[in-house]
Amino acid sequence: MFVWVFHRVSGLLLIVLLGIKFLTSFFLMTKEQKPDWALVLHTNPLTDTILIISIVFHALYGLRTVIIDLGVKKEKLLFWIFTISGVVSSAILLIIYFTRNY
Repeated sequence: MFVWVFHRVSGLLLIVLLGIKFLTSFFLMTKEQKPDWALVLHTNPLTDTILIISIVFHALYGLRTVIIDLGVKKEKLLFWIFTISGVVSSAILLIIYFTRNY
């Protein structure tokens, strides 16, 4: 039940966060003076962190759902496999994000 709810909530969260990223990038591509609110929203590390974690877990839990739909009956094992791989993947991506040099 947790995975089902999280998958739906993370999907909605991705729609909102990616919408914010796209909207602010349009404002930042102008040649005139760039709005401060767009710059703050687009470069916010908290937004990027939530976006990275949401993408990883949404993708992995979606893959888990597809595997279960194909007939695999080990739901708890799949939950732990994909949760642990999601934590590891998120940690690696966040380390890369926060240690980049640009």
